[in-house]
Amino acid sequence: MPDILKFKEPTLNVPGKPNKKWRLAFATIYSARALYSLLNQNKKKEKSRKLPLPISSTPSYVVLNVKPEAVSSIDQTTLTAIVKEKNLDLLLEFGGIEGVADALQTDIKNGMTTASVHDVALRQEAFGSNTIFQRPPAAKSLFHFVVEAFKDLTLLILLLCAALSLGFGIKEHGLNEGWYDGGSIFIAVFLVISVSAVINFQQNRQFEELSKGSYNIMVEVIRDGHRRQISIFDIVVGDVVYLIIGDQVPADGLFLDGHSLEVDESCLTGESDHVQIDSHHNPFLFSGTKVVDGYAQMLVTSVGKNATWGELMSTISRDISEQTPLQARLDKLTSSIGKAGLAVSFLVVVALLVRYFTGNTENEKGNQEFIGSSTKVDDMVNSMVRIIATAVTIGLVAIPEGLPLAVAVILSYSVNRMMADQAMVRKLSACETMGSATTICTDKTGTLTLNQMKVTKFWLGKEHVDDSSSISKNLLNLIRQGIALNTSGSNYGATSGSMLLEFSGSPTEKAILSWAVQELDMKMETLKKNCTILHVEAFNSEKKRSGISIRSKADNTIHVHWKGAAEIILAMCSSYYDASGSTNDMDDDERTIFEQIIEGMASSSLRCLALAHKQIPDDQEEHDVGVGPPQKLIKEDSLSLIGLVGIKDPCRPGVRKAVEDCQSAGVSVRMITGDNVFTARAIATECRILRPDQDMNDESVVEGEVFRNYTQDERMEKVDKIRVMARSSPFDKLLMVQCLKQKGHVVAVTGDGTNDAPSLKEANIGLCMGIQGTEVAKESSDIIILDDSFASIATVLGWGRCVYNNIQKIIQLQLTVIIAALVTNVVAAVSDHEIPFTVLKLLWVNLVIDTLGALALAIEQPTKDLMEKPPVSLSTQPLITNIMWRNILVQALYQIVVILILQFSGDAILGVNKKVKDTMILNTSVLCQVFNQVNARKLEKKNVFKGMHKNKLFLGIIGITIILEVVVVESLRKFVDTERLSLGQWGACMGIAVLSLPIGWVVKCIPVPDV
Repeated sequence: MPDILKFKEPTLNVPGKPNKKWRLAFATIYSARALYSLLNQNKKKEKSRKLPLPISSTPSYVVLNVKPEAVSSIDQTTLTAIVKEKNLDLLLEFGGIEGVADALQTDIKNGMTTASVHDVALRQEAFGSNTIFQRPPAAKSLFHFVVEAFKDLTLLILLLCAALSLGFGIKEHGLNEGWYDGGSIFIAVFLVISVSAVINFQQNRQFEELSKGSYNIMVEVIRDGHRRQISIFDIVVGDVVYLIIGDQVPADGLFLDGHSLEVDESCLTGESDHVQIDSHHNPFLFSGTKVVDGYAQMLVTSVGKNATWGELMSTISRDISEQTPLQARLDKLTSSIGKAGLAVSFLVVVALLVRYFTGNTENEKGNQEFIGSSTKVDDMVNSMVRIIATAVTIGLVAIPEGLPLAVAVILSYSVNRMMADQAMVRKLSACETMGSATTICTDKTGTLTLNQMKVTKFWLGKEHVDDSSSISKNLLNLIRQGIALNTSGSNYGATSGSMLLEFSGSPTEKAILSWAVQELDMKMETLKKNCTILHVEAFNSEKKRSGISIRSKADNTIHVHWKGAAEIILAMCSSYYDASGSTNDMDDDERTIFEQIIEGMASSSLRCLALAHKQIPDDQEEHDVGVGPPQKLIKEDSLSLIGLVGIKDPCRPGVRKAVEDCQSAGVSVRMITGDNVFTARAIATECRILRPDQDMNDESVVEGEVFRNYTQDERMEKVDKIRVMARSSPFDKLLMVQCLKQKGHVVAVTGDGTNDAPSLKEANIGLCMGIQGTEVAKESSDIIILDDSFASIATVLGWGRCVYNNIQKIIQLQLTVIIAALVTNVVAAVSDHEIPFTVLKLLWVNLVIDTLGALALAIEQPTKDLMEKPPVSLSTQPLITNIMWRNILVQALYQIVVILILQFSGDAILGVNKKVKDTMILNTSVLCQVFNQVNARKLEKKNVFKGMHKNKLFLGIIGITIILEVVVVESLRKFVDTERLSLGQWGACMGIAVLSLPIGWVVKCIPVPDV
């Protein structure tokens, strides 16, 4: 019998009480559905509230074949029906939200109990796990990449040549000897395809892992009475989840408690209007939606594929393949070079055909090949095949098929190394774009600072207070009340027997709560029990304040508390409290004194917050608290200032050096913060964004409102001078990014809040903070900084430049090979000599350069030299610079001269036979490329050996290349058509090749323009 039928037996009068269990199950289901049908016909009829009514599943719901009795008296189908259908009547049938929580064995206040891991496992077994919250990208098999490699036109041409060579070879020399050339080409093509497929397969696997990691969101829940962060994949039905502004709802659920909660359901409904959530009219929350205002606690009712977003994402797959702008430029370059090579091949074919049919070519015996009608058809066909094979070989020389593979290797390696350096790349194009960034707009809190806040100063009225004993009892109670209730944080006793308290919330909230508990002896839970919360205005980055109105249970009086940026709260006050608890009117002189106190704390790098209070008179209670739109419910004027709190957030170690490194690299660092102008200036000076001797009256520091009120022309004129924007809103940040881009800057922007999403999308590179960043911000970003540190941003900048620089090194190396091989083959072909590089030899040279050479240069790491250059413009600066052309042409010219001398006169000069001469040409060419790899390490610097001893992998690849060349020459003679060389001949090849190093040193003394 299916387990889904084995739910708890309702109290029903089943006539006759059958003996067989299946009859009892049938009667139970039938009776339950009958009751549910009657409920739909007459919803007002009184019924039992806690009767578990199985709801018929629809095709869109997933029914789990499990036994939920161990953890719940309600099944998944019913939970799904309540939330997805927003069925308030059915919710009431189970006793409302509290009844559902009881059925799920969850304590609304303390969360579910997890006495052992088995408890969580039972819930996962009963209701499913949250592992399909996002569908990971579909994995591609190795066979897929093998098939993709076979689509390469170059390889298809090679296979055709291999088949022709195999056929003619067997026909001419027999099976025992004739298969060598064609078979060797087949083996070489198979090797090229294998290497390409394996590298692309590994790269795909690496990006799959990174993509899966980007789905692993940390969520705050309460379990066993303690708030803790867990992975979104570990959420189970019955969990109590905390939601704040910017969070993505991790599962379907019901609203338990909270204030002013609004969510964006546009991802599900397409409607842009925000939806208000409350416990009475609309307590339903859906996974995938975003919290745009307020905060709340949610009871999870469905997870994974049973939840709304999970059901949607289970039908969608995402292709992670992405072609970056640089890859597109390289494809264009490859195409251009290939077309040039094909044009040269065509001209060579025409020239050879003209020479052949005019009788200017000779066979191996020295006889004229074409003698008109006397020429045999077989001889003519063989000659045509040889001419076409020569042209194809020349064409293949000019196709740099290894460039796309090299870029894939570089990007894959760089992304993994950046991950180790605390940066997770979400978009591959950001790796390249970051290298050309000209300005970085960074937040202050948590990025330049540690985000480890502590209250260090407290001013009560106009007096600095060190000891709470000097504060009157009534005023002290007001301070405690305002801090304990006007917050989104909380405190609770620590686990594992510790006497220390644990605090949750934002770093600012935790700092104030910690100070109030430890210094003011605040009892948070007691204060909450003694008051009723009427209205809440949650903190957001635009208003920079939060407010609450409460009713005291002791005397039924209504109090309003505000907390926020000091100057904003001060502007709302008309009086202030002194230490005795008396209120005093605030005139202009006293307001100036408070402004000076705020300025003094800000100049000491303190974040300054203010606390204010007002008791609502009885005659104003109904008008101000009960009537009007939500934003007017809490009194905002004529407040009494309680005190000023100074919070210290120290700068991160190493941030000054990171800022200076960026500046020396030609990248401007701009700080955009919500703090006041004095705090912002102090922190910016400490981090060296501003110089200590910088004029206070210059235009490098501006407030967001001032910048916003400039005309467009004024903004464009002043934006380059601005280094610090204080008291800025997310809109101000967006405005600055737009102005900088219009001025031609490549802009990188950091962000962590939901309101930062427009700026992150607008910027060329969006950098989201991994710790403090909301899910909305992360989705809008290109790179996630996992440790929130500016030093990691500087590291990303270095890696971005390294990616571009390494690709240029590989282009220089490959173009040198292409030009040298192309010219020598063309010259040899048209001069009636055999081409020095046959198809098989060419494949071997390309395999060495395209694969091993690319890998050796791809793993070069960022150097200090890269951070001393100005940014590279991807849009205006050519991919192949004049410096690169200088290096390419000189090295290619040297190799052309050497190979042609060996080709035409090598046997006479060296006193060797033709086969040994051809082997030495191949050997010299390969060894020249090996030493040219060393030259390519530094495009401009003369000392190419600097730091090479630290790169063990580079040295290892060079060693492997030389060993493979020895094996090819000495052991694979029949396949590659080579001959063993003596030690002297090896020394001659090595001596010729090693001259590439001093030639590379000399050529770098030749000055050339940068572009």
